[in-house]
Amino acid sequence: MAHTAHIPSHRKPRRNVSTRTLRSGVAGGVLSTIAVTAAASSANAAPAAQTAEMPTISASFAADAAMSTAATQQAALELEIASEREALAAAEQKAAKQARAEAERKAEAERKAKAKAAAERAEAAREAAAERSDRSQERTKLSTAAASTASQAGSSATGSAATVVNFVKAQVGKAYVSGAVGPSAYDCSGLTTAAFRTVGVSLPRVSQDQSTAGTPVSLSNLQPGDILYWGSAGSAYHVAVYIGDGKYVGAQNSSTGVVERTLDWDPPTGAVRVL
Repeated sequence: MAHTAHIPSHRKPRRNVSTRTLRSGVAGGVLSTIAVTAAASSANAAPAAQTAEMPTISASFAADAAMSTAATQQAALELEIASEREALAAAEQKAAKQARAEAERKAEAERKAKAKAAAERAEAAREAAAERSDRSQERTKLSTAAASTASQAGSSATGSAATVVNFVKAQVGKAYVSGAVGPSAYDCSGLTTAAFRTVGVSLPRVSQDQSTAGTPVSLSNLQPGDILYWGSAGSAYHVAVYIGDGKYVGAQNSSTGVVERTLDWDPPTGAVRVL
């Protein structure tokens, strides 16, 4: 009986061992499951982590490469722009230099042209002054000759010459009108025509022809009634009547009309004697 009672006492621990074993197995299974799950998760996680990391590296590299390419292109573009700017600046400097040279050339040409024109004007002025001087000297000679004539011939006029002289003296103060032959107005040849008509002498109408209408006489041998002329014989531009004492009467111009003047006021070129 004692042995039988002992067996139950002995088996109870076995049940406990089995239970512990079972529990251990269950626990081990659970732990194994957990481990496997963890391992699987780890295994699954590793590729996932690795897959996420590779695109990040590739994108960064691509971005860096793109940035490097863009920077290179930008640098090349900037160099090209700088080169174009330098070329443009050089062209502008060249154009400005050429413009300055052209302006200087034109200014020099204008200066030379002005200097030449000034020299020509000065030369013309000198020639004109010399011509005036020559004319003045000629007038002085003629005036001297006329004065000598006046002293020799006196102021006496006789016959037809006196009639002509008295007529022209009476017209002093009347108007000058081109083409007029009196009695209130005359031009130069109109006055001489009217004067000689009083003594029955018909003169050519114009001064050019009157300068050759009579016998040429020297200005040093004038007599009252002689016709004086200015210009060349046959192409005279003015005529008047010598009245003696170194004086003449003529229809000068529209400003003065018929006037009496001395020979030295405007010395004539020559003279002809009609009477």
